[in-house]
Amino acid sequence: MGLTSPVTAGGALTVDLRDWRMRSEIGLRRLVNFSDAVVAIAITLLILPLVDEARTIGTTGVTHFVRVHSTGLVGFLLSFAVIGSFWWGQHHLFEQVRSYNKVLVGAMFVWLLTIVFLPFPTELLQSAQRGLPTAHAIYIGTMLVTAVAALAQEWAVVRWPELREPSAEPQTLDEAVLLAVMMGAALVITVVAPGTGLWGLVLLLLVRPLRRLTARRRRRAAESTANSPPGGDAD
Repeated sequence: MGLTSPVTAGGALTVDLRDWRMRSEIGLRRLVNFSDAVVAIAITLLILPLVDEARTIGTTGVTHFVRVHSTGLVGFLLSFAVIGSFWWGQHHLFEQVRSYNKVLVGAMFVWLLTIVFLPFPTELLQSAQRGLPTAHAIYIGTMLVTAVAALAQEWAVVRWPELREPSAEPQTLDEAVLLAVMMGAALVITVVAPGTGLWGLVLLLLVRPLRRLTARRRRRAAESTANSPPGGDAD
């Protein structure tokens, strides 16, 4: 199914995004399976540098190895949690999706690109003897692009409701927007104050409370609107 690009009177091209729908249950299943496979490979790559280093333990002992490579172990656990969290968010999104379009697929491939790239800045965190603040910025910057790509996927599903299952819960962008904003703030903190390291990521703990607060305010506004008499108050 192709997309249409009619030429306007001024010669500019316009694209009818409604023609970007590609309804195929098999295609959607292959797309999700491909995404899961890429994530599984990326999350496995995180441990490989430590596996290689483990071969050199020799007579030094496991305790010495853990102490020397504590930064690498922490980086592995952090990145494992990061990738797992992003995967869980995408899993929840695609549980409510029945079709897809090129916007959703494009955003997904950007998202996958950042997931595949994340083992590189993870390795930088434990290997960089100089320029560690730059490694911190690259690490958080990668997560920021991941968050923005996740937001783009959710936006596509909200923008084109026909992509969603009829029984799916109402979709909002609150949490995805807050995550991208907080990730951006964490990157700014890391760049402006390099000594803070990755501590700017603590801002991510605010995402869930702020989302609940936003949802509560939206619910109250909806209830207020529903309880308001039509036409305003009567004299």
